[in-house]
Amino acid sequence: MLSYQHLYHAGNLADVHKHATLAWVLDYLTRKDKPLTYIETHAGRGVYDLDAAEAVRTGEAAAGIALAEGLFPLDHPYRQRLEEARAQYGARAYPGSPLIAALGLREGDSLHLAELHPQEHAALSEAAKAWGAHVHKRDGFELALALTPPTPRRGLMLIDPSYEVKADYEAIPRHMANIHRKWNVGCLILWYPILKGGAHGPMLKALEAAFLEGLRHEVRFPPAREGHRMEGSGLFIVNPPYGLAGELAAITSRFARLSKPAAKP
Repeated sequence: MLSYQHLYHAGNLADVHKHATLAWVLDYLTRKDKPLTYIETHAGRGVYDLDAAEAVRTGEAAAGIALAEGLFPLDHPYRQRLEEARAQYGARAYPGSPLIAALGLREGDSLHLAELHPQEHAALSEAAKAWGAHVHKRDGFELALALTPPTPRRGLMLIDPSYEVKADYEAIPRHMANIHRKWNVGCLILWYPILKGGAHGPMLKALEAAFLEGLRHEVRFPPAREGHRMEGSGLFIVNPPYGLAGELAAITSRFARLSKPAAKP
């Protein structure tokens, strides 16, 4: 299925969770003077206009980044990437994970982005001309297996499917095991939605059985609008970098503050 377009959901609380973590991991990895490879399996268009009709219609950014941004200090890598994206694309721009990666990487690092949706691929290809990225119109998991182990061998992969197809939940543990078998030093970051009904449960059990040292992190939040089924966001990370558990604990605390009522004057 190729119906999913992230513009309707850009800047929601799941994006805040995922992108804040990604920005921190990239900042950590780029402190070492060694090149790295970034691979993304489901890239989207890379940069989003939060004033677009699609984004305004769902209200997810208004219930997401608009409320959560101030919870991150100005020197946090996520806040820095937000400001850099706005400086380049306008005050209402929101960086998708490809742009967060492009802004966080250095000359000599390698950036590979897969996207199959025709409109999203066209928009990504145009935007990525300025990023020095390799854009692939190819199934993301096929690309992941084709590129691994990459050169440079050090690096990370973001796996962020739309989960429109229920079979994704069953297939992802197998895909990740195959990728890890070929690239056992790579940091693999899987994002998944937490939906009413718990569709992610069996997938997480399989991942935790396959990756005993994997790091799981989840945040919960109210649905962005009436009838919206997503009530949280999850990450499962293979080969997490040192210090990430502490950063995720800080993110948990930030999300907890979102659910607390404002203090009375």
